[in-house]
Amino acid sequence: MIGTFINTAAVVAGTGVGLTARRFLKPRLRETTMQIIGLMTLMIGVQMSLSEKNPLLPLASLLLGAIIGEGLDIEGKLDALGNALQQRFSNEGGSTFSQAFVSTSILFCVGPMTIMGCIQDGLTGNYSLLLVKSLLDGVSSAFFTAALGWGVLFSAGTVLVVQGTLTLGAGWIGNVLTEGMKNVMFATGGLMMLGLGIRLLNLRPIPVANFLPALLIAPLLVWLMNLWR
Repeated sequence: MIGTFINTAAVVAGTGVGLTARRFLKPRLRETTMQIIGLMTLMIGVQMSLSEKNPLLPLASLLLGAIIGEGLDIEGKLDALGNALQQRFSNEGGSTFSQAFVSTSILFCVGPMTIMGCIQDGLTGNYSLLLVKSLLDGVSSAFFTAALGWGVLFSAGTVLVVQGTLTLGAGWIGNVLTEGMKNVMFATGGLMMLGLGIRLLNLRPIPVANFLPALLIAPLLVWLMNLWR
């Protein structure tokens, strides 16, 4: 769990840096910063989506995951949580608090470094991969906070819960996931990151949080396909 604690602390520290920088950024520069983050997210998404050569598996995972996510209204529930946190802790009426919380929660928890880093930490106690992720998340949280405000801080709680759960369940996860399953999961996560990038650039309001069940559907589809071989 040490890696997860460090990662959580990095997000908190990055938020503090971003809040300081935000005071000196003009609104137009904040918008430019947000565009840079959106482009960076698109780049990460493209890299991740190329993990799987068969595009039908990530596509099917995303479609089935979206059906489940829409039924559960995950996006709506996360937005409601963000709005509740905003009303409780923020005086910035009409701010981007909820967007900051939801976007960074997804960004910090969807990706190969999250899954592989937690498995490595949980099985061997080696948290070197999570240290690298902590550095990246710390820098990203600073940029997000500078652009969107301190709603980013609450994504540290998401990181703690998600990565903590993955680390504690590393033994089971490591035994179940095959290389093929991981590739499809990463490619599916890449498509989600592309959706998040498009959303951050204000091109379309893609409900990326509703796609989260796809990360569970992806390995299941690979397992079912292997049964038929």
